[in-house]
Amino acid sequence: MKEKLIIRQKSLRGEDGYRIFSIRIKEETVRNLDELSKATNRSRNELINILLDYAIDNCEVK
Repeated sequence: MKEKLIIRQKSLRGEDGYRIFSIRIKEETVRNLDELSKATNRSRNELINILLDYAIDNCEVK
C-alpha cells in the first residue's frame, strides 16, 4: 500500500509576526547598511530589525 502525500496548508503572509512596510532613507544610510551587511554576513532586513529593536529599547522620551 502506498503512503499518501500529505500537504499542509501554508500560513498566510504576515502570520509570522512580521509586517511589511516601506520607508525612505538617505543613500548614505543605505551605503552604511550595505557595508555593515557585508562585514557581519547579515541581510539589510536583519540588521534593520536588530538596530530598531536596540534603539527602541534604549531610547528615552522627555
